[in-house]
Amino acid sequence: MSETDRKKALVTGASRGIGRAVASVLAASGYDLYMTCRKNTESLNRLAEELREQYGIKCNCYTFSIHDEEKVAEMFQEIPYLDVLVNNAGVSYIGLLTDMTYQEWHEVIDTNLSACFLTCRHAVPEMVRRRRGKIINISSVWGNTGASMEVAYSASKGGVNAFTRALAKELGPSNIQVNAVACGVIDTDMNRCFDEEEMNMLIQEIPSDRIGRPGEVAEIVKFLCTGNEYLTGQVITLDGGWT
Repeated sequence: MSETDRKKALVTGASRGIGRAVASVLAASGYDLYMTCRKNTESLNRLAEELREQYGIKCNCYTFSIHDEEKVAEMFQEIPYLDVLVNNAGVSYIGLLTDMTYQEWHEVIDTNLSACFLTCRHAVPEMVRRRRGKIINISSVWGNTGASMEVAYSASKGGVNAFTRALAKELGPSNIQVNAVACGVIDTDMNRCFDEEEMNMLIQEIPSDRIGRPGEVAEIVKFLCTGNEYLTGQVITLDGGWT
């Protein structure tokens, strides 16, 4: 297979949790990968080496804040094209809105939402030229319903949902599909802030009687990467029946 025939995917926030699971599933499907993290360079590099050895793919790793405009531009200079873009990188803030600083607000909004703009702005032109591509944004049920003590996070994910639907309409004529996965409680480090009692209370509210697994999110992403060209503009909720 020539270099121009190889499938290529970018996964942001790939060093752990959902991003790691997504990268692993795409590698198993034969995608060469571009993977980013904010600071877990060692973990990301170790994952890349494992995926190279196991699946014979190519992996490029980058460590920077995904909302750094210059760093994103530099990364895309090394990416000839993408078949799949997975915007997964995200941060949360739990606390009263009035206790939140403007800098903390910006960090959540920029990481979770503005970064989607940056990566899409760079990825879309080549997708349009090739008339194919999949953009998948990892969102949250809080983007659908809002969460007390997580106003910035909820606002950012609500923005991701609207961004997804609008961009899907914009890119539909170019045969590019844009979808999102709105996750419920998933077993990732983002939930380490909850103690055992709090987690049990969360689980009691979930009809499936458990939290989700990163691999289950990755399987939805894999499905969205298939050839279905009529599925676009959707925010798919994966929450064990909670909503």
